[in-house]
Amino acid sequence: MTRGIWLDVVDSTLDQLHARAADGADDGTWLVAREQWAGRGSRGRTWYSPPGGLWMSVLRRGAGSRGGVEVLSLRAGLAIARVLDGLPPIVPVMLKWPNDLIVRDRKVGGVLIEATWQGDRLRWVAIGLGLNVANPIPSELSGRATTLADHCSETTVQALADPIAAALCAVDVQTPALTPAELAEYARRDWLFGRAIDTPIAGTGAGVQSDGRLQIRDAGGVVHRVLAGDVAAG
Repeated sequence: MTRGIWLDVVDSTLDQLHARAADGADDGTWLVAREQWAGRGSRGRTWYSPPGGLWMSVLRRGAGSRGGVEVLSLRAGLAIARVLDGLPPIVPVMLKWPNDLIVRDRKVGGVLIEATWQGDRLRWVAIGLGLNVANPIPSELSGRATTLADHCSETTVQALADPIAAALCAVDVQTPALTPAELAEYARRDWLFGRAIDTPIAGTGAGVQSDGRLQIRDAGGVVHRVLAGDVAAG
């Protein structure tokens, strides 16, 4: 793992990381910004990124033709959750498919995977993390979002950056399917399992497959498999 690069105010750590990757930055290069003014969330959303949160991006290379890109957000979530489990009384950190970190039924962070291709060849993958540590939460999100400081007042961005970066630098980016051990761990953290789901298909969360697809069981007992998209739980 390379040494972290700490930045002040940037547009997005993902944009900064992609620029460095294009210039030949090594596998394991990671960036942290004090503040982002154009942070990205999933599905093109803006991620509110004021001072006090961990706004990080990690560069991974060597994933092969496609590698584990399809399951990387799940693997990254597991890796981050293991680190956060070491912060009592945070345990357990739950995961909402495909990329959200959940503490006590509220979102504390999210993972965004961006792959860069040249034709059908994967050049690199950027793992973006937005983690609410001690930053303010907009009032309109207060019922759905939380910070680590709400549950563990002693944690800081500085204390979390190194162990989380190390965990993401060790994530398997090559294996295209989740292993039985990863599936078992994900099942223990699966926030959607058994929960009513409104969209994209009405039903009940029924776990994930080794290829990263979410399983939703409808009222008739038919299991549908979802590869990508937003999930709204009832």
